[in-house]
Amino acid sequence: MPQSLEQRLSEYAGVAADLGVDAVALVPGPNFTRAIDQSFMSHERPFLLVIPANKPSAALVPNLELGSWNQVGFDGAVFDWRDQTGYADAFAALIDHLGISSLAVEGQVMRVFVHHALIAAQPSLKITDAEREISGLRMIKTSQDIAAMQDAIDISERALHRTLDSVKLGQTEKQIEQMLIKTLFDEGADDLAFNPIVVAGDGTAMPHAHARHDYKVKAGDALLIDFGARKNGFAADITRTVFLDHVSDEGRAVYDAVLQANLAGLAVTRAGVTAHEIDDVVTGVLEASPYADRIRTKTGHGLGRDVHEAPYIMRGNHMTLPAGTVYTNEPGLYQIGNFGVRIEDDVLITEDGYQTLTHFPKELMVISC
Repeated sequence: MPQSLEQRLSEYAGVAADLGVDAVALVPGPNFTRAIDQSFMSHERPFLLVIPANKPSAALVPNLELGSWNQVGFDGAVFDWRDQTGYADAFAALIDHLGISSLAVEGQVMRVFVHHALIAAQPSLKITDAEREISGLRMIKTSQDIAAMQDAIDISERALHRTLDSVKLGQTEKQIEQMLIKTLFDEGADDLAFNPIVVAGDGTAMPHAHARHDYKVKAGDALLIDFGARKNGFAADITRTVFLDHVSDEGRAVYDAVLQANLAGLAVTRAGVTAHEIDDVVTGVLEASPYADRIRTKTGHGLGRDVHEAPYIMRGNHMTLPAGTVYTNEPGLYQIGNFGVRIEDDVLITEDGYQTLTHFPKELMVISC
């Protein structure tokens, strides 16, 4: 990623030019942070950075954020507004200053009220969704990005080791979750990448379940932990499934099927592979197992400033994946009312193959507790 603000903004200007629109607009979120190298909150106050294809950029900034905005080094026009007067006049002044008739926005990030404010300022303004093109600039990670992600992953794995060492039969899922969160911050996390999933027993059969206050882990349970630290703006996303005290023959067989699918996905990973090809191989292994009816999810997703970002590793997505892409390889098998298993690695695609950024063991682990 170019290091100067001017160079970073020029990339978004290039997106506008390529799309044939007058400008690209960013709102607080991962693309905004990437562009200005500083994070701002998304809240009830609209905050907008507009980058034209061939004119200087301009920004609409809540007045209470001006002090922080001045530290960004932005030299374009700034239109601020106060809570007491509202933002309608600032939007009108911004649009009049820019003189644009078409605008590309982040369809998954921009909120409806910001869209409405733009249209109110200029009813003829043509707004198009360019989420794929705008966020696509983040897909290829720089060495600095990878270093930040590796820090987040290393913190996460240290925390997982410590948490598993502390698990005891009779603890609730919520108690284990609380220990994990505390340990993540003890190990140096800036924040949580997302709210962790810490579930046991039948809870593991729901891919996005929540830790329960009233479920106490017992011998023979599967314990699934899906979590990650955030460090220097980048996220880790790791899942490991372990068994407590002992594992049944069924648990062992299901775990092996998921592990073989994970390894098969790694074996085909290289620059130039498509997202479809990876998922087709991974899902194919699961489909060939005796547990094909337990498949509920695609193989994975891109990872970086967002926990879920492009590319999405699924059949039908024929996007070619270049070196520098990071994705999650997270096959799973889930049977409602019984248990589930997921194994998730964070994988960097390289010119000649791949590098797993996660190093936590994947072999079947039975915790003595």
